[in-house]
Amino acid sequence: MRYVKALTAAATAALALTFTPAAQAAEKRTMCVFDIIGANGDIYNIMKDYKTAALGWGIDLELKPYTDEKIASEDLKAGQCDAAVLTGIRGRQFNSYTGSMDSIGAIPSYDAMRTVITVLASGNPAINEKLISGPYEVGGVAPMGAAYLFVKDRTIDTVGELSGKSIAVLEYDTAQANMASRVGMSPVMSDITNFSGRFNNGSVDICFAPIAAYSALELYKGMQPDGGIIDYVLGQLTAQVILKKDKFPADFAAQSRKYMLSQFDRAMRVIENANSEVNKKWWIRIPEADKLRYDEMLREARIALTKDGTYSKDMMSLLRKVRCKHEASRAECVNPVE
Repeated sequence: MRYVKALTAAATAALALTFTPAAQAAEKRTMCVFDIIGANGDIYNIMKDYKTAALGWGIDLELKPYTDEKIASEDLKAGQCDAAVLTGIRGRQFNSYTGSMDSIGAIPSYDAMRTVITVLASGNPAINEKLISGPYEVGGVAPMGAAYLFVKDRTIDTVGELSGKSIAVLEYDTAQANMASRVGMSPVMSDITNFSGRFNNGSVDICFAPIAAYSALELYKGMQPDGGIIDYVLGQLTAQVILKKDKFPADFAAQSRKYMLSQFDRAMRVIENANSEVNKKWWIRIPEADKLRYDEMLREARIALTKDGTYSKDMMSLLRKVRCKHEASRAECVNPVE
């Protein structure tokens, strides 16, 4: 009987824990999650665990999957959701500082990406200030992978040979069109739902995409039979949590940023799996001199895009410091301009 009483007492205690005032008081909020695969995608899966963590921060999140990023961002603006997960490129309209992380050629490696995300989650008051823009606050960043040029013709292995070729660029990212024009390419305005189709059906010669798109969007079809992937990191894509600041507790965003940093290795496993699916025959190795030309060309483009307000000057400065921390021999480290 004593044993039964003990069990009953334990069950009552467990029940009490389940229905603590904090758990009962969790406020309901909605998060729109962009994942090109939808509710079965890797980003959405990460956010399912985020939802569990958020309960501990006093928020009961309802996740809504979106395969069209434009609609997700419009729903955030319209108040249909209290938070959203968007790419940095699309998120730039909500926060120019973190939205500039996806700038062309600015984060050349995953080690550099880890450093940047660590800085954003550090709690440094000067950084925290930049994470708030109007009614929005950035609640963390996860890597989505390095982006490359996918080409139909593998003889395109120098910067000069890009001239005259057509490239699908995202219509809402002026940086991509700017880069294309600089080397004489013809930009074809596209969006995330149709750029891969244009490449795969031969409407454009080149597209710019993260490595995960090789499988997810079947870009290998567009590369058949003589194409490839130019082995130079043109940029890094990110998934960013954008919060409507007044809809969440004061410390929610800081906890969210730390949580997203804790998911870095998990996101990297997804990226590495995507990398492993690419047949090695597709990689086009380019001459070292051409890599330096790309570096310089992209640096000039970033400087111009910062001057015209597309990119955040503060983020460009941070990214240059991170590049030089990881690779002090870079020419820009001797003569800093960004």
